Amino acid sequence: MELDVKKFLFDISESIESIENYLGTNRDFSIFISNKMLRRAIEREFEIIGEAMNRLDKIDSNLNITSKRQIIDMRNRVIHSYDKIDNEIVWGIIVRHLPTLKAEIQDLLK
Repeated sequence: MELDVKKFLFDISESIESIENYLGTNRDFSIFISNKMLRRAIEREFEIIGEAMNRLDKIDSNLNITSKRQIIDMRNRVIHSYDKIDNEIVWGIIVRHLPTLKAEIQDLLK
């Protein structure tokens, strides 16, 4: 595996871990919605995940990552449409899709 590919996979893994650490074990949507700093920190991690995914896709478009295009699109929405971010959608991604991405990235890093 190319060094750049490993670096971007590691960056994604680190951002996922950061999101998990920010939320702690007591994941609560009401805390997420009421804490602007928490939401902004998580949005930043999604920017990193999306940018790393975009760079990975340019290096190796055959990497088997579910929803690769949607992840890149999410990054673009967070950066370019920051005023239209739907916190419920972000929360849904955290709860439903982040665990899958985490498992896929861990498998690729092995």
